[in-house]
Amino acid sequence: MSKVLGALVITRNGDREEFTQDPKTYEPGPTRSTPLGAAESYLLGSRLRAMYMTPSSPSYIAGIKAGVADTHQVHFYSKAGGEGAAIFDSAMALLQGLFPPNPNNKITLANETTIVAPLGGYQYVPVETVEPSYDRSLEPWTDCLAFQKHISDVYASKNFKETAKAAQPFFDTIRDFVFGRPTTLENAWNIFDYINTQLVHNQTYAYRLPPKLIEQARGFADYHEDALFSDSELGGIGNLAGRTILHSILDSLDRIAFNGDPLKFLLIETSYQPFIALFHMLGFTKEYPELAAIPNFASALALEIRQGPGPERLNFLRIRFKNGSDHEFQTYHAFGRKADIPVTEFVYKLENYAITSQKQWNAACNLPYDAYTIHNNTSTTVLTAFAALFFVGVVVLAKFVRKSRANTRTRKYGPVSLPSAGSLTEKGHFLQ
Repeated sequence: MSKVLGALVITRNGDREEFTQDPKTYEPGPTRSTPLGAAESYLLGSRLRAMYMTPSSPSYIAGIKAGVADTHQVHFYSKAGGEGAAIFDSAMALLQGLFPPNPNNKITLANETTIVAPLGGYQYVPVETVEPSYDRSLEPWTDCLAFQKHISDVYASKNFKETAKAAQPFFDTIRDFVFGRPTTLENAWNIFDYINTQLVHNQTYAYRLPPKLIEQARGFADYHEDALFSDSELGGIGNLAGRTILHSILDSLDRIAFNGDPLKFLLIETSYQPFIALFHMLGFTKEYPELAAIPNFASALALEIRQGPGPERLNFLRIRFKNGSDHEFQTYHAFGRKADIPVTEFVYKLENYAITSQKQWNAACNLPYDAYTIHNNTSTTVLTAFAALFFVGVVVLAKFVRKSRANTRTRKYGPVSLPSAGSLTEKGHFLQ
């Protein structure tokens, strides 16, 4: 049995309220998690604990400290953009299952008093949130001009137009069940998400929705999202969501497998888009076409670093996927292989396609470096124009004030010499 040295796990958030995305820009709307979503994520965390932190498990990570979290060995990221609120809540619920309250989570004070954390040793495990305004690794598609062009190209393609024509009878049928939402293939994600949310949470709606409409809505949404968040080329713009998260994947593999780093378990809680791109980049969808789809809530993609047999002791990567709370982990093989892939080969095949910095993201999105501000998606051009107008106004006002003061002093005292604008006193303030 191979020894597990560490694992990287990418998880999707649990159930939430309706979530809308602009079909042309993918700008997100608001949403919140639900108790169902928390329960789904909690169960996923419990499953991961049983797999990786239970010594009797065949996937137990050698040397990992079970029970009380060691923050040198484990690290957690949570996406903050888009569905950020629901994603963060899912991460917290997952951690409750992964590291449940433990009476050993305690401290002894100088006066020899022992204090156990509240709720029977509840563990407050830190989670690092990833905000797209300063880190594009988990939401690279918004504000990306090249990706917006990719969306337009997909919508204009022959295949998409033919699919839209074939889907029109469905969209005509569904009109009375989506209450004014655009019934087009371009809006397939929002239609499916609304129907699915209502079907889960609204009993009246569930009772009147005709059979099989949800399966059709899901099928067209799968087609839509797979077309946008994948690409025939590894380095294509459609794979953007996979290429940015790939940096975290490769970095964690390097830390666990080669650097003697104490890290043994890294978890990234995010949305569904990186799953689609990664499944295409790893070649899964060729052999398993059912993976060219939106993963279910509380899905998980696990990459296990395993030590191979001697004498070389190569490290291999075993890739496993669990499609939501109703499924078990299944093993998948990358790049058409029939076995686990050496870590070095995995890195070699993908490292040139990873986007590792804001500068690289700007280049991929056809933007000059630092071309966008981080607030309200306001373009630099607009800000520059306002700044220029403001500067001109200040200069004109300053000249008017100086002329007025000069005239006043001339009237009172006769001609005087004023210092030029920008002259400094010893304290560094402009003279008025």
